[in-house]
Amino acid sequence: MTQASPAVFDNVNDLLARAYHDRVSDLDKSLKLATQALSISRMSDEKSLIAKSLTHLALFFMIRGEHEKSRKISEEAIVYYQELGDEKGMADVRYNLAGIYYKTNNFHLGLLLLLDCLVTYQKFEDHHSCSKVEKSLGTIYEYFHDDVNAIKSYELGIKSAKLAGDLNLESNCYNPLSGMLLKQGKTEQAMRMIVQSIALKNQTGDERGLAFAYYGRGKVNMHLRKFEVAEDDFLKALEIHFSKGERLGVGMAYNKLGTLYSIVGETENAKEIFTKGILFCKEFDISLFYSKCCHQLSEIHFKEENFKEAYYYLDLYQKEREAMLDAQMKRVIDNYESISKLKTMELEAQSQKEKAEITEKKNRAEEAARIKSEFLSTMSHEIRTPLNGVISISNMLSDRADENEQRLLESLRYSGNTLMRIVNDILDFTKLEAGKMRIEPQKIHLLSCIENIGTTYSTLAENKHLELIVLVDEKISDNYELDDNRLSQVLGNLLSNAIKFTDSGQVRLLAEVIEQQQDADVIRFSVTDTGSGISPKNLEDIFETFAQPRSVATRKHGGTGLGLAVVRRIVQLFGSEIYVKSEIDIGSTFHFDILAKRCNKEQVPTPLDLSNLKGKSVLLAEDNIINSIVATKLLTDWGLEVDHVLNGQLAVIKANQKMYDYILMDIHMPEMSGYEATQLIRENAGMNQNTTIYALTTDISADQDEQFEGKFEGFLNKPIDIAILQNALVNKVNR
Repeated sequence: MTQASPAVFDNVNDLLARAYHDRVSDLDKSLKLATQALSISRMSDEKSLIAKSLTHLALFFMIRGEHEKSRKISEEAIVYYQELGDEKGMADVRYNLAGIYYKTNNFHLGLLLLLDCLVTYQKFEDHHSCSKVEKSLGTIYEYFHDDVNAIKSYELGIKSAKLAGDLNLESNCYNPLSGMLLKQGKTEQAMRMIVQSIALKNQTGDERGLAFAYYGRGKVNMHLRKFEVAEDDFLKALEIHFSKGERLGVGMAYNKLGTLYSIVGETENAKEIFTKGILFCKEFDISLFYSKCCHQLSEIHFKEENFKEAYYYLDLYQKEREAMLDAQMKRVIDNYESISKLKTMELEAQSQKEKAEITEKKNRAEEAARIKSEFLSTMSHEIRTPLNGVISISNMLSDRADENEQRLLESLRYSGNTLMRIVNDILDFTKLEAGKMRIEPQKIHLLSCIENIGTTYSTLAENKHLELIVLVDEKISDNYELDDNRLSQVLGNLLSNAIKFTDSGQVRLLAEVIEQQQDADVIRFSVTDTGSGISPKNLEDIFETFAQPRSVATRKHGGTGLGLAVVRRIVQLFGSEIYVKSEIDIGSTFHFDILAKRCNKEQVPTPLDLSNLKGKSVLLAEDNIINSIVATKLLTDWGLEVDHVLNGQLAVIKANQKMYDYILMDIHMPEMSGYEATQLIRENAGMNQNTTIYALTTDISADQDEQFEGKFEGFLNKPIDIAILQNALVNKVNR
């Protein structure tokens, strides 16, 4: 094959240079020029030009939000770069793929690819590309609430852009960095930086970037309560985003404009804008801002006590968050294979390199595992927060709802509990992976525990017209020392799976003593179904992470594929193993054995006396409106007087003005976190320096962070467990 002529190289490179330059002002023109360059490259059969044209084309489709086209084109470019052994070209393709991943909520995969890109670009001293990657890394770190690394990445992006002499890239980093400064309360610095970004965008003619800069200035003006100026900024951003086809920008602008109208009390305008945002984001699959608009609209209807509409949009929000989580799980499974192939190609191309490079790849793999665990924990936190409102409110309303409303509430509770089970699987999986879960035995009445588990899943079985049978060996004693929470979790997961994969017949839970010792019994727990069964080739894998008995692609039965992985690890904490026997179309049996110490009959606990709480004062710091409504209702029903604030900064101010008996402090809040607020209250010699402060959190590892030791009396997990909250308050009073 002969090499293309110099004239062809010059022609293609000129077309691609013009296309890249015009991307900021006329993306359609960029696509036409890149398509023309690709056509000329294919005619010349010059692989380097074909790969370069494909990479540019993939970039432009990624910017426009046509992610599937961009992905397919990128995969074709990979083949050419691999054959050419072009390391920098491979980095360019990885950058495009990373953009696709994090813009479709696959943040962890995007992060992995961007970190690889950065190493390559630094090696070639490509400051232009380094700036692009560092800006994208900042976006992902910001999503993970890692403000330190986000700010560091944006600042590095600015430094690289200056080295490259690219004003556009420089201004691209000023915009999000302004937002980070705003979060830290550095309003003047934030305004100076966003004004500088706007000036640079006007200088370079980058209209798409200018729209994002207007959006950023609108946020600062809204924070300064300059609402008319902020409205003008958001409307300008919206107009430009529409004209340029920037769909993500449109979703962002709708959400923030609706928020502004809601703050200033223009409720009807807010409803109209949020509704437009919901319709637009639904049409173009912009999940993040679709869910945000649904949540905001739900809160407006709650304030108006229009509960039917409020629950409708809350249900949409909940389903979207569940779908996002489910999609994340599926994408993790689907995309790890392609990422692995990419890694394999890189390893083959670099097989002659020294041992130091192999060690570096090992470190990257360990970092990837850490990022995956962090991602799962973060997503779980994001879902548990609104679930606190969904589950608590539905329980509170059930006593006074009519028959029709009861059906709606039952549906809401079922959806909430289903999602909670998924989230708990993820939380427990991350906790087990980190070695932070422990078995905590206590005296329990085992028969009651088993009966409660059967009752919990009886409705699920009845809905599928299945017979749920619970059998308990008469040799089982009344009381044992066991961790009933973890035992219930294991049996609940097994029963849920059995019912899920059984379409007719029965599901049976059996507890039997298989060996009696001097002061303990070996109890075998088994769950048997008449379901679809598991093929022999899948039996070895079903307890692995993300595994499911049937192809997850069908999604018939749903779930994360984590349930059995969690079951196996908890059973191992009990000092046992779980076993399974199964036949296709006959059914399956799962069983495990536990050595349980017999103990004396448990005393019936004395009912909690809440009378001592009457007249006590509580400062509630909670930024989520629905959660604050739930908590306030509970506390006032128990006779407490409640003051509510929306963030940690306001909590510190309030704590300096009034003495409280308790402070309930949410951990994750805007303006100032619950950790920072509590530290300031403890350090200031004010009237609440020694007040009881409980942390409200969805973060399962918060109570294990040593830097916060001694600042809180305890950590109360969301969704709020009413009994635990009552005990915490009453026990503190009685001391």
